[in-house]
Amino acid sequence: MRLFLGVDGGQSGTTALIGDETGRILGQGSAGPCNHAAAGEGRAKLERAVRGSVGDACAEAGLDAATVRFERACFGMSGGPDDKREILASILHAEKLLVTTDAVTALAGATADGLGIVTIAGTGSIAFGRNAAGRTARAGGWGYVFGDEGGAFDIARQAVRAVLRQDEGWGPPTSLRALFLEATASSNANEMVHRLYSDDWPRSRTARLAPLVDRAAGNGDAVAAQILNGAAIQLASLAASVRAPLWKAGEAVEVAYVGGVFQSDFVREKFRLLVEMEEGCRCGAPLHGPGKGALLEAYRHAGLNPQL
Repeated sequence: MRLFLGVDGGQSGTTALIGDETGRILGQGSAGPCNHAAAGEGRAKLERAVRGSVGDACAEAGLDAATVRFERACFGMSGGPDDKREILASILHAEKLLVTTDAVTALAGATADGLGIVTIAGTGSIAFGRNAAGRTARAGGWGYVFGDEGGAFDIARQAVRAVLRQDEGWGPPTSLRALFLEATASSNANEMVHRLYSDDWPRSRTARLAPLVDRAAGNGDAVAAQILNGAAIQLASLAASVRAPLWKAGEAVEVAYVGGVFQSDFVREKFRLLVEMEEGCRCGAPLHGPGKGALLEAYRHAGLNPQL
């Protein structure tokens, strides 16, 4: 039996799927994040995430993780693929190993043919596009210090800033203050910030505060609504900057959205309206998630195009 592996390695978690040559999914597994592979803990975290997710998928498929060999294995990795190939090659056996970005594999699953634009807004954010000629373009994805506009961490950060401005007297009142103090078990804004700077609150955990902003906006909080409106505008701008070099004005383009931020009705609908203002753009949910996208990319590199 010919076996194929697709792995989505993101900032929030890692998902592995194993399929046969017909497109039948045999096993699926999940583990923690694996977005960095620098020396020390970064490499150890990557190895744990990959071994854990692939091991769980093998167990579900009835395969021995130590001896299984894949015809193709595709990894879509947050944080870039360059420092991960050697590590991944040492972990598993594959006739051909494809290591690329999570944006590539997200697009591979988002549309029927893997063409168009995908905008990802999870912990961070990025937009990636591929046209019929095989040309690609990207925007964003520069990390939480210099980029990731509209991502969950950025939304939570904007909310924290709003709380601090209220406390210091130069920002409007917002219900985000009570929500964020409760979520961080803090008695005041100063304590909250110190908690968020601690090791107990890594970026992925802070990003999970973003739904509180959506809750506040849904209850009529103007500050929260402004934060979400800004996120949608930034995400739509990423998509537009990818579209421009790959398609002519008015050409038909499929644009998909991926990631937890788009679970917000506010962000998703504002994003869709902004994207579809451009003639020819059609915006919607992805056909498949990034994990299946990675598996589809593995199939396509083998000349196969099964229906998942």
